[in-house]
Amino acid sequence: MKRLGRMFYGLLVEVADTVLPAFVLAILINLFVAQGTYVYGQSMEPNLHTDQRLIVEKVSYRLRGPRRGDIVVVQVEGHEVPPIKRLIGLPGETIEIREGRVWIDGLALDEAYLPDIVQQDYGPFTVPPEHVFVMGDNRNLSGDSRLFGPVHLSDVWGRAWLSYWPPQEFGFLCPDGELRLFP
Repeated sequence: MKRLGRMFYGLLVEVADTVLPAFVLAILINLFVAQGTYVYGQSMEPNLHTDQRLIVEKVSYRLRGPRRGDIVVVQVEGHEVPPIKRLIGLPGETIEIREGRVWIDGLALDEAYLPDIVQQDYGPFTVPPEHVFVMGDNRNLSGDSRLFGPVHLSDVWGRAWLSYWPPQEFGFLCPDGELRLFP
């Protein structure tokens, strides 16, 4: 009986030495470094598709603020699945949609990632301090900041960094960095 007790104790010690640290490390990575998520709905088409799997990295926003053009995951009240949207407006900027284009502080936003679409007029709206303005790429089917308002920076979970599923969609997202504004 003592032998069985020692074996059981040894097994517990081994589990505590191996599994517990691995579990804690996995939780820390998920909380502070990166996590997996998926695209829900059509609001980011044609660039992202329903059920596409993404890795969201959380480190860069601890070193610098979000940048225009980043694809971000945000927490929005009333949304069970955190929406994935494109960051369009930064704190203090005035956003307006007119003539089928997004204008930021009077300059047209070059959105080469979008097909030619008709966008409904919106704004002008000034993004409050410590907030960002996000929009889906499929502007006519997207519930975004035009509907739920600007998103506080603390509710930006991270930047969608890598698409890993389905395999034909494997690749890095937003490799060009910041989008350009044209007069």
